[in-house]
Amino acid sequence: MPLQNRVTPEGEIIATQARGTLMGNRGGMIHRVDKTLSPKRWHSKQWIACKLSYRGRWREVMGPDGYTELFFLDEATAFAAGHRPCYECRRREAQQFAELWAAAHGGSGRAKAGEIDTILHAERLTADGGKQTFKSHLGALPTGTQVRHGDFCYLVLARRLLRWSPAGYTLALDVPVDLVVDVLTPPSVVEVFRAGYDADVHESALSLV
Repeated sequence: MPLQNRVTPEGEIIATQARGTLMGNRGGMIHRVDKTLSPKRWHSKQWIACKLSYRGRWREVMGPDGYTELFFLDEATAFAAGHRPCYECRRREAQQFAELWAAAHGGSGRAKAGEIDTILHAERLTADGGKQTFKSHLGALPTGTQVRHGDFCYLVLARRLLRWSPAGYTLALDVPVDLVVDVLTPPSVVEVFRAGYDADVHESALSLV
């Protein structure tokens, strides 16, 4: 049985046989000793997205200490769920993200990780712990944004909607640019995309555009 450690664009954590291209965590351990999830879905405001491997380190997934390893289809999915690049294993991406964050929010230099985490945490969740979203016309959204349309999650790519699944993107929809959708990617991250950050997407997306 697969472990419940795969994150969807909605921020939910599911069990699936499909493998991800990024690993991450939510600041600590949210699983039990039997490798099932506890009722908690985060440990701190520091939600990060990491490389699958780094300098030959090996970890037991959902081991008895440390943090709960979570996995994502791609970087666009990690961003939609409210995660940011890790400063240790993805330093180049983290620095670029912090620089564009500062520029997008009227600052200069490089935003502090703690500042980013505080703002993202306020944008991730509703008061009752659900996924926080906002509405937008499709034409106003940059590539890399993830949205909810009908019963499915989609990636915005080249003004098309690509249907998300745990194993990859499965269908491309041509929809009007004035279509109103629920945006899953936090608004601050959408602004960073507009400022020039190019989120990596799963290879399956490339065959649909």
